[in-house]
Amino acid sequence: MSDPLLSIDDARALILDEVRPRAPEALAVERALGRVLAQDVTAAQDVPPFAGSAMDGFAVRSGPAGRRLRLIGESRAGTPFTGEVGDGEAVRISTGAALPTGADAVLQQELVQDGSAEIVLGDAVEPGRNVRGPGEDLRAGARVLHRGRRLGPADLGVAVHAGLAALDCAPQPRLAVLATGDELRPPGTPLGPGQIHDSNRVTLAALAEREGCAVALARQVPDDAAATRAAIAQALAAADVVVLSGGVSVGPHDHVKPALAALGVEERFWRVALRPGKPTWFGVAGDTLVFGLPGNPVSAMVTFLLFVRPAIAALEGVVDAAVPGQVRLGEPLARDPRRDACVRVRIEGGLAYPTGPQGSHVLSSMSLADGLAVVPRGEGELAAGAEVELIGI
Repeated sequence: MSDPLLSIDDARALILDEVRPRAPEALAVERALGRVLAQDVTAAQDVPPFAGSAMDGFAVRSGPAGRRLRLIGESRAGTPFTGEVGDGEAVRISTGAALPTGADAVLQQELVQDGSAEIVLGDAVEPGRNVRGPGEDLRAGARVLHRGRRLGPADLGVAVHAGLAALDCAPQPRLAVLATGDELRPPGTPLGPGQIHDSNRVTLAALAEREGCAVALARQVPDDAAATRAAIAQALAAADVVVLSGGVSVGPHDHVKPALAALGVEERFWRVALRPGKPTWFGVAGDTLVFGLPGNPVSAMVTFLLFVRPAIAALEGVVDAAVPGQVRLGEPLARDPRRDACVRVRIEGGLAYPTGPQGSHVLSSMSLADGLAVVPRGEGELAAGAEVELIGI
């Protein structure tokens, strides 16, 4: 009998097939940090647009040391010298100022004997010394930022140098987090019998923000059918991506799946051949993506990284999204006959070692991890030195 559980890759493919990116929006460069470009950016002109000085000093014609030159003016940043430098002449120049016509080099001021009307060069000057050529940073017409790039501070500066004041960016996905369970209590509050603090709401919202989302809603939902339906309805109205943790199984107090069905959310799959994270649910309501993640904190984080993160990247059009790498195991790892396992590992000396106990409730194992080593399903164990996929966290 074939395994009824979806593979990780098949589940991810079903999710990505449902992604419907929204139209780009124009943002002032000052507001575009962390957003994803929906356009290629090309330079409108050479940057710098002129030959300029890399030093405070004197613009001169190249030649030997010891020359005595007459000062004929000054070139300052933003106020170029408008004449021409001839033999036996020099122009005082500031860093970033345009190189005057006739000069082909700059000698820094500490190598010059500076008089009131003339200077003496203390070093030979070769052509191009201390000169920044036009286009050394950007060339006119060159593509300098690629569509699908998440913008960092330097990228914003490059866009300004390229001549742009606004950028077409993917809309910021709105994400809602609903953590279900009567046992959940807000961070820092006293715990009663059988209660735990609600870490999923915090960690899942933090993962979403790190991936560029605006968290439109993050709340705890009790194990009550009516409250669950109301919370999911609110989330569907507020977000492009809805993430629920817990309540997606088939117990008498698991109200998420019936509530989703009652609200018209169409199921695409339930259960993946994954450890931890088997009872993962995914569906759609129009263009809204809905994820039902397991309630155990490690399972919730692992399934977010495997399934929600690539969906967010696809919504934003990210082309440099996290791509799994490869790593060799530092010690043997047991395999599961029916499910791929995501083992929390630290990397030491280029090898992957488990972070300790791998229970789906041991959240500290995620905090200590450098990545998730994907151990493919099978019999026996993978030997030390075996190469496996490594997913960044």
